Amino acid sequence: MASSSFSCGFAIIVGPPNAGKSTLLNELLDFKLSIVTPKPQTTRKKITGIYHNEVCQIIFLDTPGIMKPQQKLHESMLGVIRDTLKDADVVLALLPYSGKKDFVDREFVEELFNHWLKPTGKPIIAVLNKCDLVSQERQQQAEEFVRNTWNPAAVLSVSALKNTNLQQLVGTIQPFLPLHDALYPEDTLSTAPERFFVSEIIREKIFLLYGREVPYSTEVVVDEFKEQYDNDPTRKDLIRCSVIVERDTQKQIMIGQKGAALKKLGQTARKDIEEMLGRPVFLELFIKVRPDWRKKNNLLKSYGY
Repeated sequence: MASSSFSCGFAIIVGPPNAGKSTLLNELLDFKLSIVTPKPQTTRKKITGIYHNEVCQIIFLDTPGIMKPQQKLHESMLGVIRDTLKDADVVLALLPYSGKKDFVDREFVEELFNHWLKPTGKPIIAVLNKCDLVSQERQQQAEEFVRNTWNPAAVLSVSALKNTNLQQLVGTIQPFLPLHDALYPEDTLSTAPERFFVSEIIREKIFLLYGREVPYSTEVVVDEFKEQYDNDPTRKDLIRCSVIVERDTQKQIMIGQKGAALKKLGQTARKDIEEMLGRPVFLELFIKVRPDWRKKNNLLKSYGY
């Protein structure tokens, strides 16, 4: 669709853990692409989501939350953000409203703008998320405060959860994109392969079903993905995955009494995977112990970090 006024480019979403980055991406695309849980640090890798309308195509890059790294895994997640910033045409700094007198977490925003974003020289749109929690008056004060303190290219309040002002956000992003034909066909929602989304769905269910440190110590690896259903509808697609944990005690928790916890994980994940793929699957999960995998470069590398 070549047109002198059509624009296409990359918008990276950055912010603290649990700012609503994944919710925002899912709402903009009207499709659940990024996994979402109430726990911070659910997103570990960059996720690409592609938005289309008549005048532009925006390739959104959802990134892990920015936090102080405690392990090699965290360092790798922060590396993803640094690399992704290089590709961006515009940066969306997603800042959740806080109950503090400064409207947002000032210390974090200071660090984000001065250490991460300003040095890139990219235009920054400050997106104040969760505006459904504050009054109109407070929104105006907050926008003014952010504008005067950090001087971003644009400031906007949205609620990703309630889909408030998301079309305005698209309109705000568009002028920062280069004039360019669409890079992807209109029906493409992401560049990531199905295997990636399968592992992400399983990881999401682990975050939702297990408590304490277990979800943070797990990684999901798709060992086998056999597409059989399309050729022979009597056979389901076969998906075999390893769920990696760091300790034997975690393995016991993952499996549960008489395998009940693992069975529940398999059932809830399979339901979502079938919905995403639009076909029936046979899902097998194996729990494997890899001591301290989050601290080992060779293992992190083999898991795609």
